[in-house]
Amino acid sequence: MWFIYALFSALFLGVYDVLKKVSVNNNAVFPVLLISTAASALLFIPIFVISYFDIISTEHLLYIPRVDFHTHLLIIAKSVLVLTSWIFSFFALKHLPLTVVSPIRATGPLWTLIGAILIFGEQLNTLQWVGLITTLAFFYLFSTLGKLEGLSFKSNIWFWFVILATLTGAASGLYDKYLMQNLDRMAVQSWFSVYQAFLMIPIVFLIWYPKRKKHGAFQFRWSIPFVGILLVIADFAYFYALSHPEALISIISAIRRGSVVIAFAFGALLFREKNIGKKAIYLFGILTGIFLLVLGSM
Repeated sequence: MWFIYALFSALFLGVYDVLKKVSVNNNAVFPVLLISTAASALLFIPIFVISYFDIISTEHLLYIPRVDFHTHLLIIAKSVLVLTSWIFSFFALKHLPLTVVSPIRATGPLWTLIGAILIFGEQLNTLQWVGLITTLAFFYLFSTLGKLEGLSFKSNIWFWFVILATLTGAASGLYDKYLMQNLDRMAVQSWFSVYQAFLMIPIVFLIWYPKRKKHGAFQFRWSIPFVGILLVIADFAYFYALSHPEALISIISAIRRGSVVIAFAFGALLFREKNIGKKAIYLFGILTGIFLLVLGSM
């Protein structure tokens, strides 16, 4: 059963990436982020209510326990970290093709592993070294494709935005490792969603709104709230899969990376982006490297 939930998570993540591109394409990024994070937070309000008044038991799958001030601070730190990653990611998606952004984002486990080596002192085995070198090699080859589309990845700020989004996302993954060992998963997911929405309010009204003519106008699209809703569903399926006693985190992580295939396919078919053949080959190389990294961790 946990395997099916992991597949569901990958599916929703893939569609989530596509809807992000649809939402920010020729649109103001900050209001998109505010509405999508608000949609995520609103999903948890009824769950907060039924949990607070003990309408559901503490053993229920959706129960959100009360948490202390220290726990709130830990979750706020996660919210800041993830929101930083999202801001970089959304701006990169607005200005770059989806078939460029999604393969780079797929290298997330590589940077998480490097972080684990530096922070936790983890050692690599032979298979992990092969995976790391393979991923880096195809990542470099992928970066050379920019010239074919008139993009200079060395000087293009949006390319560096997606790199920063990937690195901060990897840092969030390392932080999640600590949080999931010490905190309740529903408490983290629910309060994290709420705090993100509150953090976006001053960003929108103090940074974007006063200079909205310069930064770009906002157009509401129905895809925007579904960005937040799909992410909640994907994360819920992911955490639920992890909670199964027989679940293998290495397999679940590999399945989750499969979401990039969905995003890449939509980028090719829906947005008719360029150089799909070469991108597909390099993406396959990146995913092969990630698979070897995961396999070496089993």
